[in-house]
Amino acid sequence: MNPATQSVLQLRDIHLPVEPGFWPPAPGWWILAVLLLALLAWVGWIAVRRYHLHRSRQRILAMLGELEQEANNNTTPERIAQISILLRRLALMRYPRQRVAALTGADWLSFLDESGGQGNFSQGAGQVLATGPYQPTLPSDLDTRALGTLVRSWVIKNTEH
Repeated sequence: MNPATQSVLQLRDIHLPVEPGFWPPAPGWWILAVLLLALLAWVGWIAVRRYHLHRSRQRILAMLGELEQEANNNTTPERIAQISILLRRLALMRYPRQRVAALTGADWLSFLDESGGQGNFSQGAGQVLATGPYQPTLPSDLDTRALGTLVRSWVIKNTEH
């Protein structure tokens, strides 16, 4: 064998390519990161919404407890208005704004009946929520216990997860 052929046949060692660096990540990792951030934002939004719903529920139930402790003649139109306002806030959290925000009077009571009142708001103790806040004094036959029970059951039904 001649020396020229011999030098051509000499092989070099294999050199491995440089390992890829940590940064920048591959496109799949970017997609995964975006999906995880979106999931985290969604879970955070759900948690905040549930917290506000729970907090509103507790405030309404505390106010109902105070109402039930009062004698019938100590209940004021302002107290009835506060209960109606808190019910509306809870309804706005639970249902679309377009469906709830503009409701007043009989329409408001009908909505409360449809969403868990079973007819007791427009036909029973809940009628005072539509007219009571606007009267100088409340009717003497107002049953605060029945109203408290009705509103409490509506609140519990509409804040269950």
